[in-house]
Amino acid sequence: MKILSFLAMMILLISSLLILILNICSKKNFIDREKSSPFECGFDPKSAARLPFSLHFFLIAIIFLIFDVEITLLLPMIPSMTISNIFSYTYIIAFFLLILLIGLYHEWNQGALDWTSS
Repeated sequence: MKILSFLAMMILLISSLLILILNICSKKNFIDREKSSPFECGFDPKSAARLPFSLHFFLIAIIFLIFDVEITLLLPMIPSMTISNIFSYTYIIAFFLLILLIGLYHEWNQGALDWTSS
């Protein structure tokens, strides 16, 4: 057992050392203006390469993902209703839905769901 752990530690040490040496050796210090600029058929770009991203749209997408995952957590509870106690099941579902509604109310109250404000 001691030999196996010693071999594992040696393999980990050698591989970490090799990764560190390779990262140091492959570091490029030459920065080319043409390679770091966006490609636009050989011409200099006339506008910014990146368009501004709507932070409000990003927040709406994150809220959607959170609520979507929570709804998918609710769906497997439907088949388990036949094998569980109905009272504990009702309390769990009610508590889960209460958390969802409180989160939705908080987002609504903060104005994250209002498209006309931004």
